[in-house]
Amino acid sequence: NVLATMMRHAAVENYRWLARMTFDGMGMHMMASQAAGQPGASSSVSGSSLKKLGLQHVAHIVAVSSAKGGVGKSTTAVNLAVALATACGLRVGLLDADIHGPSVGKMMNLHGKPVLQAAGPPLLLPKDNHRVRTMSMAYFMESEDQPAVWRGAMANNALDKMAFGTAWGTLDVLIVDLPPGTGDAQINAAQRLPLSGAIVVSTPQDIALMDAKRGTHMFRKLGVRLLGLVENMSHHCCSQCGHVEHTFGHEGVVRMAQEYGLELLAQIPLDMAVRVQADAGAPVVISHPTSPCSQAYVSMARRLQALLQEGAEGQQAAGPRITVE
Repeated sequence: NVLATMMRHAAVENYRWLARMTFDGMGMHMMASQAAGQPGASSSVSGSSLKKLGLQHVAHIVAVSSAKGGVGKSTTAVNLAVALATACGLRVGLLDADIHGPSVGKMMNLHGKPVLQAAGPPLLLPKDNHRVRTMSMAYFMESEDQPAVWRGAMANNALDKMAFGTAWGTLDVLIVDLPPGTGDAQINAAQRLPLSGAIVVSTPQDIALMDAKRGTHMFRKLGVRLLGLVENMSHHCCSQCGHVEHTFGHEGVVRMAQEYGLELLAQIPLDMAVRVQADAGAPVVISHPTSPCSQAYVSMARRLQALLQEGAEGQQAAGPRITVE
């Protein structure tokens, strides 16, 4: 029983409704019994609403992936989301899809269990800070060091429920911070979420690039649009003398972008402030807005905004698209 396991590991009293939520090949369906114990909940919801629930007013969903841990993917996702909200003025959400290693809560300085909205379907209210609405498995854990010792099916189910079962409201873009790898979690997100595209993050190091290339091939096999690459920890500039050093290699992601015909969205410098502020829950885009790192994140956010707009206009020009579910 997924609910029983969630209750044991996370002590989530407000997650009881999840036991009555199921998923099948036709989308997400709330069983008729869900309304019985929920004041204000309707026992009948339209088919289209059932399939989207909390995501029905989200314009774009963008996955941020690395296929390898330790390259700064989550830090990139958080700062990108905050930049989209603060510098671009967009309505932004951030979904922490890393069930086994959630970090968005700490980086956004958010804690505590989400509650259900008072009226309508029993959806979870996202936690927000820095003008970004968030949902993370970390909010349901009793402590930061408590693991979610779950197999793939349970983790996928939890991701579905956070994605579709959150009252995101009207969003211009929802950033999804994917866990590293090319397995169940990534396939589930690509097949179940209506992704507008994906961004792949890597350091310039050859070892990291091997996995970034695997991740790129994965998204192409899954038919997900690749919006571009991000070279994180691109170089380090000494704060004392200004000397530039390429700690993890020189322009490895630049060469990969050329090889794969992809756009290089940003080159993020290696800066201690990024790490310090992430640990403090104050993303560098907010805490050090004039730093080179922040400027790189903002530039990437503006480029992503343009790419999403171009994609939307292209779809409109192409006419209606028929999707068989």
